[in-house]
Amino acid sequence: MYDDARVPAPTRGPASPPLTTATIAGRMERLPWCRVQRNLFLVIATAWFFDSIDLGAMTFLLSPISHHFALTAAQTGVLGSASFAGMFFGAIGAGAIADRFGRQRVFKYSIVAWGLASIGLALSWNFEALLTFRFLLGVGMGAEFPVAAAILAEFMPSSKRGRYAALLEGAWPIGFITAGAVSYLLVASTFGWRGFFLMQAALAVVALIIRRNLPESPRWQVSRGHTAAAERTLSSIESAVREATGRPLPEPESVRGTHGEDTERGGFRALFLPAHKARTLTVWAVWFCLMTGYYGLTTWIGKLLTDNGLDVAKSIGFVLVMALWGIPGFLSAAYLIERLGRRYCLAGYTIGSGIAAFFYGQSSGTFELILAGSFLQFFFFGMFSSIFAYTPELFPTRSRGAGVGSATALGRLGSVFGPIAVPFLLGFGGTGLVFSTSAVLFAIGALIVLTRLPETKDAVLEQIH
Repeated sequence: MYDDARVPAPTRGPASPPLTTATIAGRMERLPWCRVQRNLFLVIATAWFFDSIDLGAMTFLLSPISHHFALTAAQTGVLGSASFAGMFFGAIGAGAIADRFGRQRVFKYSIVAWGLASIGLALSWNFEALLTFRFLLGVGMGAEFPVAAAILAEFMPSSKRGRYAALLEGAWPIGFITAGAVSYLLVASTFGWRGFFLMQAALAVVALIIRRNLPESPRWQVSRGHTAAAERTLSSIESAVREATGRPLPEPESVRGTHGEDTERGGFRALFLPAHKARTLTVWAVWFCLMTGYYGLTTWIGKLLTDNGLDVAKSIGFVLVMALWGIPGFLSAAYLIERLGRRYCLAGYTIGSGIAAFFYGQSSGTFELILAGSFLQFFFFGMFSSIFAYTPELFPTRSRGAGVGSATALGRLGSVFGPIAVPFLLGFGGTGLVFSTSAVLFAIGALIVLTRLPETKDAVLEQIH
């Protein structure tokens, strides 16, 4: 990688253009695609992979932990939601902090909270300790996502930004499957569930080492007025690209139609300025609809299988098989998002999720459940890939962290609200009503995307209004 702190400031002639968001964008857009950008993508992808391991593990570890501490059903439910509550606070806080103090620091050290909380979970002595450390681990996870999404958007060229942001979701099915395999091996061994959390602490050390030379975003630096630091960082990246390609860099591209990010306010309060308020509330509404619908369903996907006569072990196996369909889901989204555009891609996968959810809720036989569930996972991961690629593009650089963080935080509220609402829906209309309600939420989210959000395909970040 590269380290902007060790690169001397280049000598600029008197005719050099002033360093602004437009000139930064032009210089970054002209960079040929090479291992420099690919390495950056891989570093950020580790955040998705490690966090998906933890969230996936609770599907398999919640039962042995509950048995070990003799937890009640209510305590087990609260423990399962604790990390989501932590992710809400982590996302909304870290995004704003990243806008104020920089992307790199927040992303680099959020994994420390994740690792320390994992150690605490491995050493937990009662329910209260478990609850505390699950919450703190969630804070670390929630802090990573919005900052990682902002970094990726600000480093990728417009022609590849959507594709690589969508590919990040590939870590989720892979991490979920990894969690299931490792959980099975450790729980059956002398290490037990505590060994799994110790393994996570070791992964946190690996992640911290991987992130040690992650550069700060030049776009963020210049938006905060740190022009000398932005010049050093960008010169470092340009030097690394020249070395990787073995060719001189092309002339900077002319980026027209930028909307004056150099002078606008940033941070959380900027989201509610007249120019951004409607966009902010719209994105929040989309995230809440999609995440409420998703998490209201996932709690019951396995239960419907067991209710249909399968034992727990077989139901877990079938859930893993269905999760494999998430792989072609995110791969297809990564392909289509640069061809159909963000709006149509996100709306299409969201509508597909709604249709699959409806049919899953109406299925009665095991084969029908597995078939509908496979389509459900396919569209789910296409939907997640699209929304994570789309959201960072909808906010200006000075408030991108706060924008993405607050949007994902609204999604976390949905992840808490969805499972809570399920028992009430079951009482009124059974599982069919649960899945039909999620389908309606997906339809509402798709409608908002198609009617209220702009297309950002091929646009430089500074040109998106």
